[in-house]
Amino acid sequence: MASWESELTSIQHALKFVLALKDEFVCPVCRGVVLNPHQNSCGHIYCFHCLQGLLETSSPSGPVCPVDGAVVTPAEVFQDNCCKREISNLEVYCTNLPACTSVVTLHRLQDHLSSCPYEQLQCFNVGCRAALQRRHLQEHLSSTCPHRTEPCPHCQQPLPLSLLQDHVLTSCPDVEVDCPSSCSQKLPRHKLKEHRDSCPEVQVSCSYKRFGCCVQGQRARVKLHEDAAVNHHMLLVLKSNTHLEQQVEVLQEEVLQRQQKVQTDSSLLDRLQQEVRPLLQRTSNHERIIGTAQLEVQRVSRTLGPGLEELEQLRKSLDAVIQEVSETEALKEHWESLKRHSGLLDLHAAQLHRNKEHLQELEATSYDGRLIWKIDDFRKRRDAEVRGQPPCLSSVPFHSGRCGYKMAAKVYLNGDGEGRGTHLSLYVVLMPGDFDALLPWPFRQTVSLSVLDQSGAANHRTLSFKPDPMSKSFQRPGAESVSNIAVGFSCFIPLNKLEAPHNATYVSDDTLFVKVKVDTAGLEQL
Repeated sequence: MASWESELTSIQHALKFVLALKDEFVCPVCRGVVLNPHQNSCGHIYCFHCLQGLLETSSPSGPVCPVDGAVVTPAEVFQDNCCKREISNLEVYCTNLPACTSVVTLHRLQDHLSSCPYEQLQCFNVGCRAALQRRHLQEHLSSTCPHRTEPCPHCQQPLPLSLLQDHVLTSCPDVEVDCPSSCSQKLPRHKLKEHRDSCPEVQVSCSYKRFGCCVQGQRARVKLHEDAAVNHHMLLVLKSNTHLEQQVEVLQEEVLQRQQKVQTDSSLLDRLQQEVRPLLQRTSNHERIIGTAQLEVQRVSRTLGPGLEELEQLRKSLDAVIQEVSETEALKEHWESLKRHSGLLDLHAAQLHRNKEHLQELEATSYDGRLIWKIDDFRKRRDAEVRGQPPCLSSVPFHSGRCGYKMAAKVYLNGDGEGRGTHLSLYVVLMPGDFDALLPWPFRQTVSLSVLDQSGAANHRTLSFKPDPMSKSFQRPGAESVSNIAVGFSCFIPLNKLEAPHNATYVSDDTLFVKVKVDTAGLEQL
């Protein structure tokens, strides 16, 4: 279905036409003006989504036309473009009549509503639930909204109005405050630490404390003490130096004693070396005697021959045991090698999983300013959010064009801020993109957020906002940041209407669909 027709589905029965609507342009199923007209085999015209519903809910014998009971043959259904052109050019009154008296053609109505000063919009300041006409929105955002952002009068940091007073009283670095040591000076909060190093009322110790002076008190009084007690301090310094000289003398005596001990040990070592030389000579003689004895043993071994066969068997058994030990050690090293390879395989598997997730994210990325986000396991995720984990869900990034703004959607299934526990909260957030340096800032495009109806009736829940150029959320994101502050609706839709609406199905098969649409009109494609 064309975009303007799908957007008119929710107000299809509230439209007021300048001229009476012809019967042939009234859908026989929903009794509203035909949107995206399709003609069946008997010649009657239906809305496309109504005809789809008729075909899906028909009896086993086949669908029948509700006008004349004729059997509808799906293969003979076709789009009636001639009728579509006539309907799209019908003139209608603005849905904000009587406040707005504009008359537009049907296919231009949604464009008119996107700028109509009487259209009801919800304030997009986080935490604000006010809904008001577009002509009053800017004044509300800048002057009357209790959740608006205002610059701090001292440091100019933009903050929500509700936090501004606490910021000034407790943390603003440029607010002048009294010295905590009561020295009667007032100075900016960020200079308190620097001031402490010179404040005359701060409690300090005398600078000659390491020489033995134990005077403490306010810096000004300690300074007077240091100026007045110069002689006393010099005596303390001299006493300390005398003590150090005594310690030096003791150390010098210890060094002298150790030098003497080294000389004594050196003399003893020389004597020991002289005594060892004859012993080394004797050892050499003993080695020659042992060599002769070994030759004699070999001669005796040949004589004893058969008696040594048993010793040979024992030697072979010992060699076999040594071989088994060597093989066991080799198996152990092989096992350690397998463990290392297994660890490497686990690392490669984790990297492959991350690459797969990244590829899936790239495949899901949109570049036309639209995002259709499928949220599975709705109830399980909402229950987890009620318990505090995770706080919210984020979609994959999408772009307003191939070289456009990068953004993502965020949803709190159990609500955020004023909507916590009662509403679903839906936001959009600007992220640092590769082409931000080439794009116009601040971001000014109208954004529409929707929860999609899965019943086929297209009763989607949609809210839109136009960015406030003064808001920090729509300035160019910093390169070092993850994203700007998210903007949207904390009370997008009540939870009871989300799971049990009257004329729509927003949660089906434990799945919710969220749509984000960025109006790209006026954006120059790079």
